[in-house]
Amino acid sequence: MRAYDIIKKKRDKEKLSQKEISFMVKGFVDGTVPDYQMSAFLMSVFFNGMDDEETYQLTECMRTSGDIIKLDKIKGFTVDKHSTGGVGDKTSLVLGPVLAALGMKVAKMSGRGLGHTGGTIDKLEAIKGFSTELSPEQLIEAVNKFGVVIVGQTGNLVPADKKIYALRDVTATVDSVPLIASSIMSKKLAVENDGLVLDVKVGSGAFMKDLASARTLAKAMVGIGKIAGRKVTAVLTNMDEPLGEMVGNSCEVMEAIDTLQNKGPKVFTELVEVLCAEALKQKDPSITEENAINEVKRVLSDGSAYNKFLEMVKFQGGDVSMVEDYSKMPLATARAEFKAEKDGYIKKIQCEAVGIAGMMLGAGRETKDSVIDMGVGLKLVKHVGDKVTKGDVIATLFVNPGQNAAGALEKLKSAVEITPEKVEKPKLVLDIIS
Repeated sequence: MRAYDIIKKKRDKEKLSQKEISFMVKGFVDGTVPDYQMSAFLMSVFFNGMDDEETYQLTECMRTSGDIIKLDKIKGFTVDKHSTGGVGDKTSLVLGPVLAALGMKVAKMSGRGLGHTGGTIDKLEAIKGFSTELSPEQLIEAVNKFGVVIVGQTGNLVPADKKIYALRDVTATVDSVPLIASSIMSKKLAVENDGLVLDVKVGSGAFMKDLASARTLAKAMVGIGKIAGRKVTAVLTNMDEPLGEMVGNSCEVMEAIDTLQNKGPKVFTELVEVLCAEALKQKDPSITEENAINEVKRVLSDGSAYNKFLEMVKFQGGDVSMVEDYSKMPLATARAEFKAEKDGYIKKIQCEAVGIAGMMLGAGRETKDSVIDMGVGLKLVKHVGDKVTKGDVIATLFVNPGQNAAGALEKLKSAVEITPEKVEKPKLVLDIIS
């Protein structure tokens, strides 16, 4: 078998076998297939695509290239959630404790951020002492005891994806549904959960800019899960404006704590309810949507979800007093305000630009070696559809010395469009595919 023949076959729009896909993936990982041939293979997939079976086989070859995290020692229904990424997305911080309060088991592996703001791990480290490194024994003990832990990804989880993605990034082959779907699902399926809920973001602050593309990706990922014998649901959600109000690391932890105490922003709480309801329906297909949502509302209102978060923070070495009184969290003391320059209605908030403004303040990483400032960020006071009067505060920035506050303010101004015509509030959930 030769890489040349496999590349030619896919170039000519022919279907590849499992052995041919495995040859390319394993060969690239062990160095017998050079990067120039893998680049040609990826470009042929980019232009000609893959069918469901090929996409699954590519996923499976990547999934088995490194560690497989078995959860068979965890008692109960294990479930994971993955978001395709957005601005102000602190959902995992709330969703894990909620699911644990509902009797499910969440052993979540998350990553750090590169770009707009920190990843889930970065945000949790705003809590003094919080450790995202647990031994397998500690992880199983914690999840069996109180239902949820959030840890960093292991170093040898799906090494094929790391190597292939690095090559995609420099060969203009990132924007391919089979390659995106196999990249995401190889990592998710390497952790052997019973269920998986995918939050597929759509809009200006998301990887998928339009609903049709997002729906195609969602169907591909759900299809991979089906072939793999896992319960997978994709919820397509609007990312044409930041999620909730807060953007930044400590800021987002504070908003997550508020939400766990049933005091969070309405739209963010709605997202938590929908995603958790889908997980409940995976565990118990007989439960209705209404009853599932009501169960989520119950654990948010009675304090049980918040208590799960406290248990997780304590077990993982975090300072619980910072959760109980988040005024102890790091937060920049200087403020800058972005005010409306005319009367009207907010028609658009260019979500990616808001994320870049946060990064300019120091909330994100421009390179993998950048140091995040936990205390900076911004709070969106107004949202799409809101009426504003000239001089109204649209956003408050939390600023530390040495950061580009003026540039961030200008970036925010460029992100917001105000129109005299009344604007309808955008819909959050655009579709559900299961």
